[in-house]
Amino acid sequence: MPRSNQPRRRRTSSRRPADANDAGELNLNRARMGIPASESAPDGVWAVRAISAGNAQKVYSCPGCHHQINPGVSHLVVWQEDAMFGDEAGLRDRRHWHSNCWRGRSYRYR
Repeated sequence: MPRSNQPRRRRTSSRRPADANDAGELNLNRARMGIPASESAPDGVWAVRAISAGNAQKVYSCPGCHHQINPGVSHLVVWQEDAMFGDEAGLRDRRHWHSNCWRGRSYRYR
């Protein structure tokens, strides 16, 4: 079947929100970062996302060893999924860890 050389008309729908493109960009950025893995430990359920060396652009302090995580060093971003004050509080309290520090951490009971 031959193709048409005519440009397609854009469909407009009253159901589509005005900022749908912004939401699409946000989801695309989240998809590029990867889906966080869920890890269960004695101190709770944690969401763990790996940050590649190319995406590491700031200096962070690792709570495991209290040393700096310099730009260009791959590491993990970790937050508690079952935070006491909800998902938003857990995400707000996320921390950047060296991969080895996260794997070798000791579980402290409060």
